[in-house]
Amino acid sequence: MSKRGDRLQNKGARGSRRAAAGRAEAPPARNKTASGGGSKPPSRWRTWLKRGFWTATGLALLGVIFLGFAVAFAARSIPSYSALVANQPGQTIVVRARDGREIVELGPSFGEWLDYGEIPDNMKNAMIAVEDKRFHSHIGVDPVRLTGALVEGVTGSRARLGGTSTITQQLARNLFLNSNRTFDRKAREAVLALALEWKFSKEEILELYLNKVYFGGGAYGIDSASRKFFSHPATELSVGEAAIIAGLVKAPSRYAPTADVQAAVDRAQVVLRLMREQGYITSDQARVDVSAVQLKQQAGQNSVRYFTDWVLPQLDIILPETFEPIEVWTTLDIGMQRAATTAIEANTPGNAQGALVSLDRDGAILALVGGTDYVATNFNRATDAMRQPGSSWKLFVYLAALEAGYTPEDLVVDTPVTIDGWSPRNSSGRNIGETDLRTAFAFSINTVAAQLGNEVGFGTVASMARRFGITSEVSTFPAMVLGSSEVRLIEMTRAFAAVSAKGVGVEPYGIAKVTTADGELLYQHERARERALVPDYVAAGMTDLLQAAVQTGTGRAAQIGRPVAGKTGTTSSNKDGWFVGFSSGITTGVWMGRDDAKAVPGLQGGRAPAQAFAAYMRYAVKDRAVEDFDTTVELPEWQLEPDEEAMFGEPDDYYYIDEQGNLIEPGRREPTPSPFGIEGERPLDRERERDRERQRARPQDGPPAASQDFLEEATGGAIPPEPRRPPPQPQIILPPEY
Repeated sequence: MSKRGDRLQNKGARGSRRAAAGRAEAPPARNKTASGGGSKPPSRWRTWLKRGFWTATGLALLGVIFLGFAVAFAARSIPSYSALVANQPGQTIVVRARDGREIVELGPSFGEWLDYGEIPDNMKNAMIAVEDKRFHSHIGVDPVRLTGALVEGVTGSRARLGGTSTITQQLARNLFLNSNRTFDRKAREAVLALALEWKFSKEEILELYLNKVYFGGGAYGIDSASRKFFSHPATELSVGEAAIIAGLVKAPSRYAPTADVQAAVDRAQVVLRLMREQGYITSDQARVDVSAVQLKQQAGQNSVRYFTDWVLPQLDIILPETFEPIEVWTTLDIGMQRAATTAIEANTPGNAQGALVSLDRDGAILALVGGTDYVATNFNRATDAMRQPGSSWKLFVYLAALEAGYTPEDLVVDTPVTIDGWSPRNSSGRNIGETDLRTAFAFSINTVAAQLGNEVGFGTVASMARRFGITSEVSTFPAMVLGSSEVRLIEMTRAFAAVSAKGVGVEPYGIAKVTTADGELLYQHERARERALVPDYVAAGMTDLLQAAVQTGTGRAAQIGRPVAGKTGTTSSNKDGWFVGFSSGITTGVWMGRDDAKAVPGLQGGRAPAQAFAAYMRYAVKDRAVEDFDTTVELPEWQLEPDEEAMFGEPDDYYYIDEQGNLIEPGRREPTPSPFGIEGERPLDRERERDRERQRARPQDGPPAASQDFLEEATGGAIPPEPRRPPPQPQIILPPEY
């Protein structure tokens, strides 16, 4: 047998002997019940407990390793400290009034960056006391707060604990996350907080937090909040002011002093109590009266938004694309804006809306109110609403008539009239007969306006309106002379401002300049080249008519103790009321009515709108010199009457009417040589010669033997039908030049 076989045989023999010996030596089995003695084997629950412990320990170790890797990876991904300081998401727009005062701030505002050493200790302590009292001892996550976050994530309830995030966690959320209250976001927030604590010191974390945390109203950081609420930088914060700012973090919209002063004061008292309990201030300091803190005065934040809504979209046109913080210097006058808001609120009838636009002589908008309550409705009725202007539209009818040769003293006839089947009626329901142009305008006589519009042409009136800045569609039907075409209030105000500027076009604007936060000029308004819309004498005559409307006509309620020129407007069934006028270089338009265009009982342009105009203008012009209007109508040569010396000149030089009212034509002049072979003759001359032949054929005791067209051109105005009355002396009339 081989050696290998011997070894196997010996091994088997030894094994048999051990088994036999074991059976012989083994004691008899013990009966547990009978003996009741001996030790118990380990129980099953202890076994599972041990297994659970070691499993949990292993998982925890793996979790720690995983968390370490996650924190390390997050720390490497976090931008550098300088990059975090420089990062300011969103564009900040500060809107300033004409005097430089801030009227509104849009977008995030970060103020000046304050280094840790520049931040007042009271501000640091107040924030730590109310937001994270263990800030200096934890590693970014507070175990108590973390437990609350876990419970909150599982149950979805906020009833167990209040705030669950440390200052570091809040910073992580503000920098990198959103505000969704989910378990996933809480976990990422915790990881990022640990990474921040790993990468930055406590001082750097607190500096970042205090310069970036949101305090409401668009203010990010304590310096922005201090300037917004207290009008001074954060380096000057008192204990009470610091307590107010620290109390805002929990609920900026609820505790903001601009929204609810008492809520802000009550919250600040809580902060002061916590500061005292944690030893940051003494009991005497905790008794500071935060209700006595001087808050920044807010400038008409309600109505001023109508103005900013209109003006800020213009930045897209006047500026290149930029995301840096900018300051928009506007033309708005804060005092005038408040006066305008008060005037509209105090005079607008119930259930109606009111709007006001006020322009300086160069077109700068001094005040703009688009409604009675911006919060209730932000629809801007000053710049967007299309409404019928009523009789204020007669401005363009009379401008066209004045340009065609009428003067304020010319006689017209208020009589029933029908034009293309349209028969206008006067508001009084009666006609007064013969009157002058000034009176017809002052009392807004509709039949006269209709006759004038028909005479000069409805297309001519529409063209005049467009010339004066009306950009909306204008109808050329006869009823357009009474204001049937819908327009915007800012357009009508612009047109009246051009009359105030003696016929020179006016372009409304609201932005004077735009700068960066550092003062670099990005845009400067430049006044457009002056463009005369009508001759001087037309503007002077129109001003004469507008002044008469306020002195003696329908606009008497607009008087303010100094020269005022303006016009009322009332549409059918009292749906719209207007007054637009000017004084001392300021032109203001007021509209009132309902958004649904329903009738407003008692609404007339000469009542509430004129009263609101007067209430505002008394304030607007109080610091301006009294200016008399230039209403001297210096007619062009072809409209001028001859001087007295001409009455004694040669009869061959003039036409004149004798005492019997007959036209006496002059002797023929010597023919003027013409390069065309026709001696000084023009087509109009031939037409006039035919008129003269017709005159010679008429009886001498009849009306003046001259054509209507000829007399109109010779006298410069329409000749109304009137009884023939012999003048006291011969009237000398210049021969026509054309």
